[in-house]
Amino acid sequence: MNVREAAAALLGTVSERSPLSEDWPGLDVDTAYAIQDEALRLRRARGETLVGLKLGLTSRAKQQRMGIDSPLLAWLTDAMVLPAGVPVPSLIHPRAEPELVFVLGRRLAGPGVTAATALAAVDRVYGGIEVIDSRYTDYRFTLPDAVADNGSSAYFSVGPVGLPPSSLDLSLEAALLEVDGQIVDTATGAAVQGHPAEALALAANALGARGLALEPGWLVLTGGMTDAVPVRPGSRVAAHFSHLGSITLSS
Repeated sequence: MNVREAAAALLGTVSERSPLSEDWPGLDVDTAYAIQDEALRLRRARGETLVGLKLGLTSRAKQQRMGIDSPLLAWLTDAMVLPAGVPVPSLIHPRAEPELVFVLGRRLAGPGVTAATALAAVDRVYGGIEVIDSRYTDYRFTLPDAVADNGSSAYFSVGPVGLPPSSLDLSLEAALLEVDGQIVDTATGAAVQGHPAEALALAANALGARGLALEPGWLVLTGGMTDAVPVRPGSRVAAHFSHLGSITLSS
């Protein structure tokens, strides 16, 4: 299997499959990012538009479970946008998590980006919900598997309230995660690398090492604030933010 074959195989997967690393012994993170980039090229060839970037595995607890010390990056396209009121499409085993979402006002390029310089490039902050959906059976994968699978990306929805970052204490911005009317988890922005601006800086620097940058107008999903919860048929998942409004998804 080569990079192009792996990207096409993952994009064509509509049911659970074994981790890619089982078919590709020695698969490493750099090769996995090459697979991710090739999958993006295939998505764009079929008409999708690149709209931004997401970070995954940003919480310390998730990193410890995976045995890593930094998040992963993945691409976002317009086909992943889930408009308000639209039910979550049929997926393999979807899960949802609340996120803080940045919209960039100017280009942000590493290396050397700090949390302060990253935040200065942000135009607006929104609340959001990301729907993840690993192609791998039971969400069982290595880090290279997750990177190649574009960070288990499926869909995301952005809330109705956008505020300048200077008007918020993002480390204290809270989210309540509700499933079918019951609050099941809560967290603040501090759960994301200590502060979501740290996650944004990390993304800019990691892209800079690959000769890339975050571009004006891009959305950046900074990572799940809580653990992801299953999105079961007929269920309703909502995220309620302190200052950024509420988002509700149904399936």
